[in-house]
Amino acid sequence: MFQNLPLTSLADLIPLALVLARVAGLFSAIPMFGARLVPARVKMGLIFAMTLLIFPVIKPHVVPNVSDSLGLMLLVLQETLIGLTLGAVSQFIFAAVEFCGQLVGTQMGISMAAQFDPATQNNVPTMAIFQGALATLLFLAFNVHEYFIRGIVDSYRVVPLGAWHVSGGLLKFLVETSTGIFIIAIKLAAPVSVALLATSVALGIVARSFPAMNVFMVSMPLNIGIGFVILGISLPVFVRVLQGSFGQVVDQMRTLFRLLA
Repeated sequence: MFQNLPLTSLADLIPLALVLARVAGLFSAIPMFGARLVPARVKMGLIFAMTLLIFPVIKPHVVPNVSDSLGLMLLVLQETLIGLTLGAVSQFIFAAVEFCGQLVGTQMGISMAAQFDPATQNNVPTMAIFQGALATLLFLAFNVHEYFIRGIVDSYRVVPLGAWHVSGGLLKFLVETSTGIFIIAIKLAAPVSVALLATSVALGIVARSFPAMNVFMVSMPLNIGIGFVILGISLPVFVRVLQGSFGQVVDQMRTLFRLLA
């Protein structure tokens, strides 16, 4: 009956459900796969297909020790929280990119140009949507999604079933990682911020030299034009900063494994 499936017997249904819970928690936290823009049917199909693919590999590590339905529900909840905790690492990076887009948009004077973002269900500045889409493309180009898929498989060798718990080390790690949002955002927005600051200084000097000149009318299109030019020139900096941030994901996941073990 189960010859063509990873399931060999009905006894494998509970371990499969536990693996499904951890995979679902991870994919719900990854910005690209967990976005509201992705239809629920697509999410569920992708999660179930990924579970069937990795279940034969991690099956020896999934040995549930529960005898009642309440214990099973608690175990499923803990497995989901493990997946969510692993996926939170990528959420911090994308939050930094969105914050950078808001900073750049405000300094360029286009923060009022907000659009509805289907991924967050909120009105977000256009620059934040643009940089978020660019970060998503880099997320796929650098194969960062493969780190999380490999991390799910490796997590069963270190983090046993139901091992999720709140500890001082875990909270400290999450707080320290979340503070990196501001550091990454400042690095990404630095070229535009410095250029627009120099532009404001130059306009101030011009305004003192030519009092009759309407600097306000000149500064708006000038800031927008210079902002877009510097964004194009500093694109390698944007890519390099995100590449370094994505490169730290593996070490951060290993730290999470050690804290959850």
